[in-house]
Amino acid sequence: MGESGIDFKLYLITDRKLFPDNDAFFAAIEGALKGGVKAVQLREKDLPTRELLAMAYGMRELTSEYRAKLFINDRTDIALCAGADGVHLGQESMPVYAVRKIAGDGFLLGVSTHNLKEARLAEKEGADFITFGPLYQTPSKLKYGAPVGVETLNKVAVEIGIPVFGIGGIKLETIDAVMKSAPHGIAVISGILGEDDVKAAAEHYMKKINTAIGDRR
Repeated sequence: MGESGIDFKLYLITDRKLFPDNDAFFAAIEGALKGGVKAVQLREKDLPTRELLAMAYGMRELTSEYRAKLFINDRTDIALCAGADGVHLGQESMPVYAVRKIAGDGFLLGVSTHNLKEARLAEKEGADFITFGPLYQTPSKLKYGAPVGVETLNKVAVEIGIPVFGIGGIKLETIDAVMKSAPHGIAVISGILGEDDVKAAAEHYMKKINTAIGDRR
């Protein structure tokens, strides 16, 4: 499906632990969608299967209302059951080519990568897009090692023929530097969901990304 299926620049990744309950969590996601987010990855790895499936159904209903894409982290079975647009795979997940065999060509496949070798492999195996990072120090990505920085992101974005999303500690004030490194877009968790006004945060990110892309042309 390639870049034609990746029609978003801001990729929101969930973390329900930032909220007191599921109602507040879903309200925040809706706020982000109202703010212009067009792609959400449901990334709640610790949930039991039935709870995750129920949450995926709810998230599918919400994202459909705002014509946004929904990706499920790692769980191809849940993504297919919930009618999600795709799945996001990690380095320990089922490989891209195997998921493609199960899910078919219309299913979008993202892959988390942390170096050029992983990025090249994801592209070779048929991924539709990758996230690359962590670019900056961030609690959610500490286990993946030291930040890779925007220079490495630039090298990957130039060498890889599928859309690349920078990830890892990206804040409003660093968007310009990240986008100058030529990625397709950015992926964010706490930069949006950690703010008191999630809708406004999403709007600010969208505006900064679009301005940076305009400056790049």
